[in-house]
Amino acid sequence: MASLFGMKGYMKGALLLTISAIVVKLLSALYRVPFQNLVGDEGFYIYQQVYPFISFFVVWTSGRFAIAISKMLADAEMSPNGAQKKMDICRTVFQYLVGLSLFFFAILFLGADSLAQMMGDEQLSPLLKTGSFVTLFMPLLALMKGMFQSQGEMKPVANAQVFEQLIRVTIILVCAYVVMATSKSLYAAGNMAVLGTVVGEIAGVLLLIYYTRKRFSFPKDWNHYEEKWPIIKEVTLLSISISMSSLLILCFQLIDSFTVYSLMIESGMNTQLAKETKGIYDRGQPLVQLGIVIASSLSIAIVPLVAVQSKKKTGRGATPFIQLTYRTSLMFGVASSLGLIIVMPYVNEMLFETNALQEVISIFVLQIIPLSIILTFTAVLQGMGKLKIPFIILLGAICLKFIGNIVFVPSSDVLGSALSSSGSLLLAALLLILYLKKLTTIQLAPFSYYIKLAGASIAMTFSVFLINVFLQQGSGIVGNSRFEAVLFGGILIAIGAFVFMTIVAKARILSEKEWFLIPFGRTMAKYQLLLNKRK
Repeated sequence: MASLFGMKGYMKGALLLTISAIVVKLLSALYRVPFQNLVGDEGFYIYQQVYPFISFFVVWTSGRFAIAISKMLADAEMSPNGAQKKMDICRTVFQYLVGLSLFFFAILFLGADSLAQMMGDEQLSPLLKTGSFVTLFMPLLALMKGMFQSQGEMKPVANAQVFEQLIRVTIILVCAYVVMATSKSLYAAGNMAVLGTVVGEIAGVLLLIYYTRKRFSFPKDWNHYEEKWPIIKEVTLLSISISMSSLLILCFQLIDSFTVYSLMIESGMNTQLAKETKGIYDRGQPLVQLGIVIASSLSIAIVPLVAVQSKKKTGRGATPFIQLTYRTSLMFGVASSLGLIIVMPYVNEMLFETNALQEVISIFVLQIIPLSIILTFTAVLQGMGKLKIPFIILLGAICLKFIGNIVFVPSSDVLGSALSSSGSLLLAALLLILYLKKLTTIQLAPFSYYIKLAGASIAMTFSVFLINVFLQQGSGIVGNSRFEAVLFGGILIAIGAFVFMTIVAKARILSEKEWFLIPFGRTMAKYQLLLNKRK
């Protein structure tokens, strides 16, 4: 694909798409905080029960299908009779996606009552019906994104993604505020939040239609037919392989939607408490999303690098990029997860008003570490063309998560689900590491790397502990109000991040050249040079 418009242009476009993806992920994580503050834990439970259903289809069809389409169109461009082949791909994939979208729409709209019953809360049915309409816009969205990406024109796709998310977040928060100020119906607020997703998708489609009309002209003759099955098979396999790691997270959330609340009710917990408990447990979702932003951006950037470098017959090929990806994702995964855990009492209250279930949420955010590895390693293996084994590993993790919930939730409530998630993901990450090492026989990181990383982690933990003791003794308050949580939490987060990154830079866990390869790593490279400047 890169050869069509030059590697420089390709990497510039990839960077633009990476930045937009980071903005979208940040917005997706951050809006949940004011939304939870508006609707409370029960209202948050209502939204989080339905969110995975809608997001699953959005991520797979409009997101990952678009990437698969772009690859197929770019490959067709270089083949004989390329224009006709591209038209065949567009027509076949669009028809296929229309069929899929109608199928998914029927499942969500017509099956809403049954799905709500399976989740143990029949009042969720209207939300599922509202969310079902998002599937109807997937064919156009996926095809237009794929067409632009195949030409290396990432700006329209990036603009559409950010615009779509901004519209969505605005509608969710405004409607939630209006509903809570008037009817105070939590299910109505949840329904408006789901409607915000639908309207956001429509906004993205309309913007892309505007760009498409200016850039592409569609042939009037669509009567030429080529065999459809090879095209359908290729786009399906490509889209699934590309979306494996993203769908893994959503599958875990779907399992929680179907099992956690209903199992707690079956175990004797009253309905109101079960809803609030599940809502508090779901606070971990935006924290995890924020924690894996770095890994997500790396996973987007690393695929083309590994794909290109793996084909080189001279030099070290993709090895340096694989090593850098592993060391960076593990470093930021550990920093994010450990950092959240040591300031969790403050973070929980600072963001979500209360400090409930801090131990459970602390265990929940542990999954940031294996998820950081899974996101980047599935991307690396995708770039190497290895898809089958990672798919089996992640499918096994989903099965293990489901079994873990069935076994542990009845006895341990949401703690059992948190343990099940973190344990399943840790096993999947270890298996992916073993598989990659078997393929490449490379040393992912020297032993000194782990020593330095442990040192930075210990220094961060110790400094935060000492400052926390000082703050509590100096103020005479044990953080029992939200103001103190914001003040203390903000100070501790800033100090912890500064200490960790300073130790990382001083110990040169990554070289200056490596920092320059990481999105937004230029500032860290300059800081590292300053710290290690010889006097």
